[in-house]
Amino acid sequence: MNLTRQAFLRLTGIAFLTGAARKLVAAVTGPRWAMAVDAAKCATQPNCTRCIAACHQAHNVPAIPDPRHEIHWIAKEPFARTFAAEEDQYSPVRALPAMVLCNHCENPPCVRVCPVQATFKREDGIVAMDWHRCIGCRYCMAACPYGARSFNWEDPRPYIHNPNPEFPTRTKGVVEKCTFCAERIGTGRPPACVEACPQKALVFGNLADPQSPLRALLASRRHVRRKPELGTQPNVFYFL
Repeated sequence: MNLTRQAFLRLTGIAFLTGAARKLVAAVTGPRWAMAVDAAKCATQPNCTRCIAACHQAHNVPAIPDPRHEIHWIAKEPFARTFAAEEDQYSPVRALPAMVLCNHCENPPCVRVCPVQATFKREDGIVAMDWHRCIGCRYCMAACPYGARSFNWEDPRPYIHNPNPEFPTRTKGVVEKCTFCAERIGTGRPPACVEACPQKALVFGNLADPQSPLRALLASRRHVRRKPELGTQPNVFYFL
């Protein structure tokens, strides 16, 4: 079949627009994962660490005794160090620690500064890592305003108890962090921390779905995000 130049350009233009339209539809209709933390529910069991234990066991997070080399994906931090002064002043749970993790920001500064694209944002909003690409420069740690990342100053493998063979271990010189359990939600399971919480203080869901329980919960209750003035737009919300 012989095509004129005009017909060829018309066909290639249509193909380009069709591809762009498909990407736009995927971006609009695809999931956008987020989490809500009910601090009051969590506070009913202030010494509970089941969510942390479940996360760390599922992802082979080492239990390094030296606090200078501690690795954590989720943790409990003092309330005053986690939230702004106004939340600290009015929250009834301000005397208790708050559960913190990677915020999987809409505008993640860690992604912008990584020189080798070891940190990247997926189409579903998850800020993911390729640990094989990480060169240990720690630019992402300096850029993250939430302290959500840890650096392996030593080989973490000797400190992993009951390793999970289904999840990769990391090596010395690599940064790591929460992944929103991308490997679990890809098979229809909730994140390990959500599943393990006895108080149901953690709610995970798809913000792009108007019918999702998470959307309904956020619409019905006042919530805050950490350091909203920075413009990172975290996808972890807190009910205080």
